[in-house]
Amino acid sequence: MEQVTGFINEILLSWGFSQSWADDLTSGIILVVILAIAFLGDAICRHIILTAVARLVKKTKATWDDIVFDRKVLTHVSHLVAPILLYILLPLAISNLGLLSFIQRICMIYIIAVFLKFISSLLTALFHVYSEKEQFRDRPLKGLLQTVQVILFFIGGIIIVSILIDKSPMVLLTGLGASAAVLMLVFKDSIMGFVSGIQLSANNMLRVGDWIQMPKYGADGTVIEVTLNTVKVRNWDNTITTIPPYALVSDSFQNWRGMQESGGRRIKRSIRIDMNSVKFCTPEMLAKYKKIQLLKDYIEETEKVIEDYNKEHGIDNSILVNGRRQTNLGVFRAYLTNYLKSLPTVNQDLTCMVRQLQPTEQGIPLELYFFSAIKAWVPYEGVQADVFDHVLAIIPEFDLHVFQNPTGEDFRELSKRN
Repeated sequence: MEQVTGFINEILLSWGFSQSWADDLTSGIILVVILAIAFLGDAICRHIILTAVARLVKKTKATWDDIVFDRKVLTHVSHLVAPILLYILLPLAISNLGLLSFIQRICMIYIIAVFLKFISSLLTALFHVYSEKEQFRDRPLKGLLQTVQVILFFIGGIIIVSILIDKSPMVLLTGLGASAAVLMLVFKDSIMGFVSGIQLSANNMLRVGDWIQMPKYGADGTVIEVTLNTVKVRNWDNTITTIPPYALVSDSFQNWRGMQESGGRRIKRSIRIDMNSVKFCTPEMLAKYKKIQLLKDYIEETEKVIEDYNKEHGIDNSILVNGRRQTNLGVFRAYLTNYLKSLPTVNQDLTCMVRQLQPTEQGIPLELYFFSAIKAWVPYEGVQADVFDHVLAIIPEFDLHVFQNPTGEDFRELSKRN
């Protein structure tokens, strides 16, 4: 290069330029050549090499390289060529050490900034690659990505500042150690979010796609995103609730994942029976109930058991009217139990029962406790409604009445009687 510089300088001197002018023009010409080389290298990388890589990527069967290329990761690499060439070649054109040091520091800052952008884009591309894999789809990868990016840019910022002030990064880190309390206050949410994200992931407390309820924050819906500082929940009314990750660790929330992964969704609802309508069954009533397919076997088996008992103990069946004097409410409970067991929408492997609760001044609560095999919200509500529609419609067949507070119809009926 010195030979080229001497050759240019001799030509300029032969043209009649003074030595100082020849030296300055030589430096300017070399600087222009260096700039041309830098921009030519950048153009070759972006328009030739990247184009060739793009064609190669399209021919491969793998999908990860498409994502990496689509995320402009390689484009950031191409932006490194020009400043690196300038940093290396500028000493050939600039003899002023102060000016050269300043320009090289600017180039180095640009190189570091572009390199940080490249690493950040690469991490983002890897996040998209792994988030599409089934085993990582429900993991809070975005929170981990943001944590790494924060650390990366924090370190990069320290290096850039150290270059600007021409000091070692260790000097800055030593100074930052004294202000650690201030930094912890500034980055409190990020630090707590990072720690909470690790706890949520390690203990398998929360995944993307989980249905959670957290009344304190008005959250009742599906988790759509877990980041460093927020957990986003899409509620059933399509509103978005944002919750700090540390709140999910420090406070209580309900996760419905267990229900979604189980064999059914619980239905637990009761109707109140008017106690005045409960009575013993007469032979005529039992004969009528025996015509109901779901009750035929139950009544016949009960009659046989009681007849055998009465025969063994010398008891006259006519005295006890079919033995234990069954009530219309007891037969109704048996009917509901058989009815639930006959439904294909009820999971028969889980608890299924009909039980009486403590009687109150508002009647006898008769509770149906079973699990719907359909867990999706809208069909689940349909199963629940269908069951209780049937229950309300069949109650009069057993000479029972649903308890309800006096209404206008009750008062009109009373006035007719009077």
